[in-house]
Amino acid sequence: MGHCCSKSIAVDNETVATDHHHKPPPHHTPSPLSVSQPVSGVSDATPGRQTPATSFSTSPFNSPLPAGVMPSPATKTPGRKFRWPLPPPSPAKPIMDLYRKMKPKDGPIPEEHGEGGGGGERTLDKSFGYGKNFGAKFELGKEVGRGHFGHTCWAKGKKGELKGISVAVKIITKAKMTSAIAIEDVRREVKMLKALSGHRNLVKFYDAFEDVNNVYIVMELCEGGELLDRILDRGGRYTEEDAKVILLQILNVVAFCHLQGVVHRDLKPENFLFVSKDEDAVLKVIDFGLSDFVRPEQRLNDIVGSAYYVAPEVLHRSYSVEADLWSVGVISYILLCGSRPFWARTESGIFRSVLRANPNFDDSPWPSISPEAKDFVKRLLNKDHRKRMTAAQALSHPWLRDEKNVVPLDILIYKLVKSYVRASPLKRAALKALSKALPVDEVTYLRAQFSLLEPKDGCISLENFRVALMKNATDAMKEARVPDILNLMDPLSYKRLDFEEFCAAAISVYQLEVHPEWERIATTAYDYFDEAGNRVISVEELAQEMNLGPSAYSLMGDWIRKSDGKLSLVGYTKYLHGVTIRSNTRHR
Repeated sequence: MGHCCSKSIAVDNETVATDHHHKPPPHHTPSPLSVSQPVSGVSDATPGRQTPATSFSTSPFNSPLPAGVMPSPATKTPGRKFRWPLPPPSPAKPIMDLYRKMKPKDGPIPEEHGEGGGGGERTLDKSFGYGKNFGAKFELGKEVGRGHFGHTCWAKGKKGELKGISVAVKIITKAKMTSAIAIEDVRREVKMLKALSGHRNLVKFYDAFEDVNNVYIVMELCEGGELLDRILDRGGRYTEEDAKVILLQILNVVAFCHLQGVVHRDLKPENFLFVSKDEDAVLKVIDFGLSDFVRPEQRLNDIVGSAYYVAPEVLHRSYSVEADLWSVGVISYILLCGSRPFWARTESGIFRSVLRANPNFDDSPWPSISPEAKDFVKRLLNKDHRKRMTAAQALSHPWLRDEKNVVPLDILIYKLVKSYVRASPLKRAALKALSKALPVDEVTYLRAQFSLLEPKDGCISLENFRVALMKNATDAMKEARVPDILNLMDPLSYKRLDFEEFCAAAISVYQLEVHPEWERIATTAYDYFDEAGNRVISVEELAQEMNLGPSAYSLMGDWIRKSDGKLSLVGYTKYLHGVTIRSNTRHR
């Protein structure tokens, strides 16, 4: 496992391995799709993982090398020795500057120390309270994976419930835990695996042990290899039908994690393993070393992940579970076309591409891929996290939709309904009008969510939301304080929502704005609103409703019709999703 940054420190470039056996499409220049190198953290040795020897990708840039000449593999920092005379300003420059200052000459980047600075290894308590009898319970075998901070070995149970059963044991060296953060990362990974274990597509956790030198995490052994290897075996890409099988499994486990209040933060093909080598083997997500618990309204700010899969908002240091869906979008793009959507030879270049470039959907094989599949990928790779699909929404997308597939409960529904029941009467009227203009595909998703809340007599109340959440509850959900969102939905205690009003409450206007028919939807909705919900309102009152100050008054001139003092079409659409008026002061 590698990641682009560790606890707000940018990381080293990924090692590049050239694959001389994979022949990319002729219109692309051959370039490496490297397997991420472990740089920092403690979770880079993974169960059942074999170290890949090949890589693949196609670059969107023309090669400076003669035809037929492959780029040389780099061992540490590809392209670092080449200096352009006038490099463009990099959005990743502050990150890279910090990295250069703090990077040691050898070894991984150190974690930031907690309060009080780095007190040194002697002051750190490396006792985890795990069992001390690992050697009595398991017989260690060959190594199956290795990283900077530990390695994974095959093992067999010697007694107890796992007697005679093959398992994977992740061995994390205590000597590598040089900060309180590194110790907490191990503790959190074990807690997270224990809390989440049980989902079909999540690696099974058995137990954790320790001795003076190591921590031992005992997990299910996945012997089918990485998803990355399967992609390579297929010549670099999957067919649409086969890609759907993979993505259904990925999205199901991601939706489960997000409902529990867990963001993985390092989703990539290397972190998905097949249980066996069978063609239809179950896919499992692994490596929760960078994962974290996140409260419903919380935004994380530490930059972690793997460079090619990191979301724009992670680089902007304000993100939540939506960042995982960006990574799923990158995986989807690779599955369908065999190349990365964002490519460069350095971290700085990758970050610039993620922040500024748009994926290429014009070159082969994209013209032969269905419009539904392209729309699916585009709606995951939206740089605005508010407009990105959730995992549950992606599972109900027309490209993946199937009556056999059960759409899971979406935590976004809770957040949206919470906002709706606390909104003003005018805002609720505006959303009700919008709900009457929803396209069929949006209604299908909302109907599935409404059914999961198990309505009585066609209506739902706060109790329905509470029961549905508790049906899916794990210890992780309590750790992330997800049930706290029910307290903010308290106004729902005094009312019931039928399906029509539920649709109004559960609409994400930002997501709807990326719908190809948004203009028609908005116009139709405004007609409903103008007929039933529009009322006379002053600029001052409208600004107050939208939490805007007097500085916004001049910008809202065309939002209210001069003929009758009611909202215009422009004002209606602006009012629906709110507007942020930027000042000269930069807010965090």
